[in-house]
Amino acid sequence: MKARAFPAVRSAMVPVIYGCEDLSAVEAARALASEVILVGLVPIALGESVSGGSLKARDVRRRLREIAAPFSGQVRAKALVRVSTEAWIELESVLARDEPDLLVLDWKGHLDALGVTPAEVLNRSACDIVLVRGPFPAEPERVLVPVRGGPHAELALRLGLCMQPEKMKTLHLTPAGDFSDAPFRGLAQVLRHLPDVETAAATTQDAAQTILAEAAGYDVVVMGVSAQPLNSPASLGAVADRVLKEAPAAVLAVKTRRPMALAHPEELSGAQAISILVDKWFAENTFGAGEFDDVEHLVELKHARGLTISLALPALNEAETVGKVIRTIRRVLMEKAPLLDEMVLIDSASTDATRQIAADLGVPVYIHQELLPEWGPRRGKGEALWKSLLVTTGDIIAWIDTDIVNIDPRFVYGILGPLLQNSAIKFVKGFYRRPLRVGAKVQAGGGGRVTELMARPLLNLFYPELSGVVQPLSGEYAGRREALEQLPFFSGYGVEIGLLIDVFERFGLDAIAQVDLLERVHHNQPLEALSKMSFAILQAVLHKLERRYGQPILEDIHKSMKLIRYEAGSYFLDVEEIVERERPPMRHVPEYAAERAGAR
Repeated sequence: MKARAFPAVRSAMVPVIYGCEDLSAVEAARALASEVILVGLVPIALGESVSGGSLKARDVRRRLREIAAPFSGQVRAKALVRVSTEAWIELESVLARDEPDLLVLDWKGHLDALGVTPAEVLNRSACDIVLVRGPFPAEPERVLVPVRGGPHAELALRLGLCMQPEKMKTLHLTPAGDFSDAPFRGLAQVLRHLPDVETAAATTQDAAQTILAEAAGYDVVVMGVSAQPLNSPASLGAVADRVLKEAPAAVLAVKTRRPMALAHPEELSGAQAISILVDKWFAENTFGAGEFDDVEHLVELKHARGLTISLALPALNEAETVGKVIRTIRRVLMEKAPLLDEMVLIDSASTDATRQIAADLGVPVYIHQELLPEWGPRRGKGEALWKSLLVTTGDIIAWIDTDIVNIDPRFVYGILGPLLQNSAIKFVKGFYRRPLRVGAKVQAGGGGRVTELMARPLLNLFYPELSGVVQPLSGEYAGRREALEQLPFFSGYGVEIGLLIDVFERFGLDAIAQVDLLERVHHNQPLEALSKMSFAILQAVLHKLERRYGQPILEDIHKSMKLIRYEAGSYFLDVEEIVERERPPMRHVPEYAAERAGAR
């Protein structure tokens, strides 16, 4: 089997039935799923002794071993072979208990052996269904996916991608005279972001004939059955029935168990289709820091591509941790292996010894409020990151926070690795487990409270393509200067989510990658600080939506936050202005342009 980029279905179940020799269902299941579960069945005719099925059960057990043996690890056989006068009901009970993602059946052999019609299978199954008309190729190279729209088409597209073909084409069919294309809208949005998938459209009075003519150049046709509610008495529909009978290629007819809308399907069009795009991105663009721990190799890649790399350290009163951060990174990534060409500290007017510690360690120190004085000073981490473009020289710029207690070089080389390996990637986010101290106990954390309660819900609502980003607010990320200098920067807490959205909208989802940096320990902020952070992030997302839709959403009056205080036995309100403002793309700043011209 070829290496997968798109995530396979987790599990597919295939029955091995006495007297039914077809293996196309097993081959199809292997092409679609990470794990194939074989269940042995011996159907017994009415009036026949069930106990008399013991020899048949022995034969099925032998067949199970024979089928599973060549595919160690991917295909496994259930130990118990079921002997029953109601084999389909037995299979249903196994499905209900094991909960596979797919049930893969041979269109003729299995259904005949089970004594059921396609309608009975499709309308009663507890999972998604694939009916196979073989013979199915061991390595599908060319896959055709005819689509009209709706959830069955979404499943067909997903399963087509699971096979990792060399060539994949979607054929959007519209009945002649039908001008309502609402069911296809969600798929159309996804297909725009799948450049490896060829797309075609046809208006036809005979959809089956159009598919059959196109199928001549393909190994497999994957198509949804007719778009009927799950309780419909219809089985496959006229088009799928004819394609199954006449197609020159193998055919997978699929039906999702997800209920369809009985009315107004355009309101839900593509509601699940976006997950196809997100799953593909997640599988291809999510890495582990350990993949890049050969730092010498990263240095070779850097030199081969003629790149330089800068690390900027934003800081505000981090005297407790900043020294260890600098020493650890410099020792491994500058002295031992020259991955970094420079390291600078961008300070936000710390009142402790942060700047002195960095200066004593030989790191250039800048107070961001003193940079670009013509633009006026602003508070906020985003301001420091924006101005770090001015005082660094690298083709790639990485940022890590300076409050990391368990600092390790992986926090830097992890986020640089994808940029050095793949020139198409322009922006890399780190993610990690964040242990949260609650009293005397430490709980394993996810993405942080603001991430899970504010940032990720907002992205799922308004930018669902970014819903696979594990930690959109993480402070460890890197990007190519040529991309970063084209983007506006929010001055405050909205900077991370703003950059993420802008990279996506300007360069596309495939320009973004994320890396698992394992565990990160830092000082947790109080709830009030997190509330203010959430307020700023919400403003940032609304600003992006204003740009998208070309009309204002926020008014100035909505940019102050009332904080609830409690003192001396009573409550009172305190108002704090929290305005998330943007700085322009740095390449539009004359001082930056002059600095870059002088550096060349």
